[in-house]
Amino acid sequence: MTEQPVSPVTPPPQAPRSLRHVLHQFVSFFGVGLVAAVVHYALLYLLVEAFFYDPVSAALAGYVAGGVVSYVLNRIFTYESQRGHLDAGWRFAIVAGLGFVLTWLLMGLFHTRWGWYYMLAQVATTGIVLFWSFLAHKYWSFRDNS
Repeated sequence: MTEQPVSPVTPPPQAPRSLRHVLHQFVSFFGVGLVAAVVHYALLYLLVEAFFYDPVSAALAGYVAGGVVSYVLNRIFTYESQRGHLDAGWRFAIVAGLGFVLTWLLMGLFHTRWGWYYMLAQVATTGIVLFWSFLAHKYWSFRDNS
């Protein structure tokens, strides 16, 4: 009997497919989030600095603008959802609505109550809402029934 030669280099263990897939989705979600955040923060800055809006109101306007960008790009690039726009859209709107309320509460707490600089308050708020919305969209808004 001849034995097969053993490779001196063993391949590194790979994460299970489902974990790799979730990590890929999160990286894509993060990238889409960066694009949406640019829209959000640009509008926030413009409304506060050029038009003298209250930072909490400006943050909410930015959240809505970023949310539109997020829906379109996440549907295409992150979740590759087969769920129709009517079905995914109302689910996305509910998650976005809850994110809107979270943004309002957190910006009110961080900026209005605690006196944080509005951009710092928005960064903290974005970080908190990011993880919550990823999971809500993954497991509810864009989850396929198959």
